[in-house]
Amino acid sequence: MIDLFVDSPVLLHALGAPVAVTPACQALIRSAQENTVRLHTAVECVQEIAFHRTRMGDVSRALAQVNAIRDLCVVHPFDDRVLDRGLELMAATTIRGRDAFIAATALLAGFESIVTTDARFVEVPGLRPAGPGSWTA
Repeated sequence: MIDLFVDSPVLLHALGAPVAVTPACQALIRSAQENTVRLHTAVECVQEIAFHRTRMGDVSRALAQVNAIRDLCVVHPFDDRVLDRGLELMAATTIRGRDAFIAATALLAGFESIVTTDARFVEVPGLRPAGPGSWTA
């Protein structure tokens, strides 16, 4: 089984209105449901999804989606190590805020790539961004 670290936009695109990357994001989710890949994410991603989806109006549906993501993914915690590494990344690169902490989480969990639609991760030494359609099971 392949382990992949995913950024929140990949999960949001799988849940939301169709855009160009939606089919690839949904295929990734299906592969995780079929146990072809194991998805990992940061608790910061789960928080971002909860924030975004509850703003869309239907809180019950949003919480069900967040819980489904929690069931589907290995969710890595935010601790002092993540905080310190994220702050180091902000000091050394142009990555900021939540993205820095998501990158720190991925790096500390041993990942060298992150499945994302966000080009900002290219700034993070040791972490290669990969599009949602770039993985192969």
